[in-house]
This record gives sequence, C-alpha cells and structure tokens, in this order.
Amino acid sequence: MHIGMAIGDDMARYDLLIRDGIWFDGAGNSPRTADIAVRDGRVVDISSTSLEPADADEVIDAHGKWVMPGFVDTHTHYDVEMLVAPALTESVRHGVTTVIIGNCSLTTIMASNTECADIFSRVEAVPRDIVIGALDAHRTWSSPAEYAKSVDTLKLGPHVAAFLGGSDLRIATMGMDRAVDEKAVPTADEVDEMVRTLEEALDAGFLGMSATTNWIDKLDGDLYRSRSLPTTFVKGKEFRRLNSVLRRRGRILQSTPEVSLTPNLPKFFLAASSLLHRKRLKVSLLAAADSKAYPPLVYFMMYGAPILNRLLRSDFQWQHLPVPFTVYADGIDLVVFEEFGSGAAALDIKDEIERNELLQSEEYRRWFRRDYENKLSPKIWHRNLFDATIISCPEADLSGKSFGQVGRERGIHPVDAFLDLVVEHGKALRWRTTIANHRPKYLDKLARNKSVHMGFGDAGAHLRNMAFYNYHLQLLARVRAAQTARKPFLSIERAIHRLTGEPADWYGLDAGHLRPGDRADIAIVDPARLDHSVHELDEAPVTEYGGLRRMINRDAGAVSATIISGKVAYRDGEFAEGLGDTWGSGGFLPATGARS
Repeated sequence: MHIGMAIGDDMARYDLLIRDGIWFDGAGNSPRTADIAVRDGRVVDISSTSLEPADADEVIDAHGKWVMPGFVDTHTHYDVEMLVAPALTESVRHGVTTVIIGNCSLTTIMASNTECADIFSRVEAVPRDIVIGALDAHRTWSSPAEYAKSVDTLKLGPHVAAFLGGSDLRIATMGMDRAVDEKAVPTADEVDEMVRTLEEALDAGFLGMSATTNWIDKLDGDLYRSRSLPTTFVKGKEFRRLNSVLRRRGRILQSTPEVSLTPNLPKFFLAASSLLHRKRLKVSLLAAADSKAYPPLVYFMMYGAPILNRLLRSDFQWQHLPVPFTVYADGIDLVVFEEFGSGAAALDIKDEIERNELLQSEEYRRWFRRDYENKLSPKIWHRNLFDATIISCPEADLSGKSFGQVGRERGIHPVDAFLDLVVEHGKALRWRTTIANHRPKYLDKLARNKSVHMGFGDAGAHLRNMAFYNYHLQLLARVRAAQTARKPFLSIERAIHRLTGEPADWYGLDAGHLRPGDRADIAIVDPARLDHSVHELDEAPVTEYGGLRRMINRDAGAVSATIISGKVAYRDGEFAEGLGDTWGSGGFLPATGARS
C-alpha cells in the first residue's frame, strides 16, 4: 500500500526517510509497517513497500520501532523558560513536539515585568528574580499580537501554542491594586477593554483564555504578597462577557476550580452548556485525579462529567496526569501548604530566620496540629505525615523514614517531628509524598475515560517539586505492560491517539497526526525500552537559571528520535547541534481557523 502526495520529477528527493518503522497515524487506526518520506517539513509519502534510501538526504532505520506523531503537552508553564532556553530540551528528548503555555491565568504579556513575576513565581515555584531577569532581558512585546510574533522568532525546539492568562489581562486592565481587591468590580469600560484584548488574542491565534478560581494560588513580591491571584476575584458579569467571546469564537476556557467544601464546579458545567439556544463553550479544567485526600471523588471524575456533558449538551474535559502524582519538597517549600492557614502563614514569610521563629512557636504548632487533624477542611494533600518519606537529610539515619515514624521514635507528634527537622535543616531536608493516582485500577479507568484529556504535566514549573516531562512514555509503558500481562485497558494505537491527535484536535491545533500532507512532527519510540527506567528521576542544573538544580526524567533511550518540522532535533541521546541557539525547529502554533 502506498499513500503519497503528487510530486514532479524535480522534487523527487526527500530530506528525510524513516525506514521500516511501525507507523501510527495519531487517529487511532491500526498500525502497519511503512516507510515515511519527508520533504520541506511535511510528510510526502507513506509506503508499505520500501522507498529508495538513495533518494533521501538523511535516513533513519526504524525497524521494530514505533513511528508516531510527536506528543502534545497540553499543560506547561514554559512561558519563562522558553525565553532563556528555547530548545526546551527536557520535553524534546521525550518526544514532545508541541507544548501549550499560558495555563492557569498566568501569562507574561501585558502586565509589567514585576507584576508578571508576582503572579507566576510563587504559584509555579520559579524564583522571582529569575522571572524578572528573563523578562527584562528578552521582552519586546506589550500586546497578544506582538507576543505571538515574538514567540515565533525564538529558536524553539517544539512548537508553542498559548492561552491568554486572565490574571495578566485583569492586571493590565484594572491595575494590580484593584485586580486583587475582593471588593473592586471592573467598570463597563474596563470589561469592554478586556473583551477587545481577548478578541485581539484570538485573532492572533491564541487558543482561548486561562483562569483560576483556586484561592490557594498566591502572589509573590512585596506589595501584594500572599493575596490570591486576580482571576479568583472575577464575578458574574465579567466571567460571562469573556466566556461569550470564547463561545462565539469556538475557543477554550482553561481553569482550575475552587478548593472548597462548596466547590464551584457547577459554574463551569453551566458555562460549558449549549442549552438555552447558545453555542457550547469548550472548558478544560484541572484536574481528574484519584485523590488520597478524598478517594470517592474519583467516581465523580469518571462518571459525573460524561453524564453532565450529555444532559447539558456541553464540551467539558478534565485534564489528567496519567501517572502517580508524587511531589518532592525541600523543607516546607511546597504549594500544598497553601491550602490551610498555618501552612500559608509559614510560606508568607520569605526570611528564613523569621520563618523559623514562627515554626518554633508553641502557639503556631498548636495551630498547625489543628489544621493537620481537621478532617472537614478542603484539601489537596492527604495530610498524613506517616505517608511522607524523607529522601535526604543531614541526619543520614533518617533517610527512608516517614515523619510519622520519626515522631513515634522521638515520642512527639508527627507535626512536631516535621517542624523540628524543617527548623534544624531547612532546605537540606528533602522529602516526598504521593498525593493522587496511587491506585493502578483507577489510573487505568481515567486513562480511557472520554471526558478526560491526558495532560497536566506542568513542565517548566515546580522545578524542585516534580518532573512529569515524559508522562506520555510512562502511559505507553503501562499500556504495553498491561498487554503483555494480557490485562489490556487501552490498545497501543488508542493510547497514542490520546496523547497526540485527540488533544490536538480538541484544542484546534495543526498537530498530533502523521499522514501525507501533515507537518513532519514525529517521535520514534523503541517499545523494548518502555520499561521501569521511564519512571526514574534525576536532577540537573538549569544553566540559564544560575545553575538551579531541577528534577528531570531519564530513561534508557525510549525515544530514538524527535523530529520537528521535518528536522531531526534529537537522535540517539544527542540534540542536534545549535538547536535553540543558532536555529529552531518550532514556532508559534495558532489555533486552526485563526485570523492573522
């Protein structure tokens, strides 16, 4: 079988030929062995009979390997990193060819550099001075259209698509002081200005608008430190006006619900509805997860959204990280502590000496113990210090123990054991805990749920707390292992579709498919290397961030090659020379149908 584009004799040569690979098209169709030819950044031929290697400038032997569309990472915070290290190598090495930035209301487009750092740094755990320095050095834009053009000039590794951040938009329109004031309501003229800016962003190819209503997401900086992000203060009329633009234009609202005993989920389901003779609104919401804090919640995640989508005729999708959600922390620096008063009070204090004085106070400890033991307060973290393991500590004999064990051995409350070690060792105390997705049975169910999209890896953020750059490979490894054990929960082709064509189509991106005429964004994966190594973690310095060490994923070469726009960006463990420095393979990727 031969599928190709018509070509003339003067165009007979190929830039790249991928030979004898097992081809997956990204649409969920059954795979087959084929040669794939690329010219001028596009796939021009897919053939079950061998194509002539002499007709190609470069040949990759893919015998026994899976040749598939490059992965689409739908939830990243590369907004800052792409300015200083545009190759985005930690994603490219794992087969990612398209990333989406601007999630959770956070962009660096219109507010001042310091204001952008204030909304970004504490929430995403990237040092504020690094964010300000990157923007001071590289910012040339002040509007969404200028931003899109500027992104397109970067020497990008992967393609970048973007949301317009609602917090950024609100600050630029109302000023920071009013944007984070619960009592301040934008004037009619200000709402009109927000609408005009959003329309401009959509014209420039933005996917839609992002927001958060999660009050635990806090500002950094000095003037407004510890206030919640601006979009947590958005009220009815402002919410409806902006959503009406997205609905009319067929674009997306990405958001995070409120962490509360009375969550605002109905607001998002009703916004997505197409009842009352209106167009449906596409809504992407964090996050579908099998939570340790609230185990029964997984049933609502799995069954509630599909039922409500049918009843309300809506297009609501959960975002889901298809791997165990394990987080790491240095001392007390972890976002989950923002969710209760005593934890937030500690994170509100930047000075370590002043913070330690608070942590040693008996009054404070009684407060922390009450929060820790409160079964009724809303939570993301399970708050079980017997389920929080010390990884490294100057007291070497404590490594491998939980804080609960340490407390039991010392005859003290687990909270006191934890706070004692934080005060004594600070960031030299490193520990981890798994918050969600710990039960394989429910991970498998979520992975095949039609109201769930694979995503929420948070690449570019929480550099010391987690690394899910290769969650795509981890899912494929799990799918393959289940098939080997004769307990399949997804076919390989369906799993690849869920990581490529499905999210690309829903977000409206020219990505995620591998057919003649498609842009040649390709991942070549060696299934034999989809083993335990894809789950391994390491650390590496980010040179552009002053040597800050971040968590990364490493494996034994599961991805043989990553090809972006027909150019080999990564192959056999090595990046192409000059990628991100003298040349780039990616660009700003507009939503399909966008006006330019």
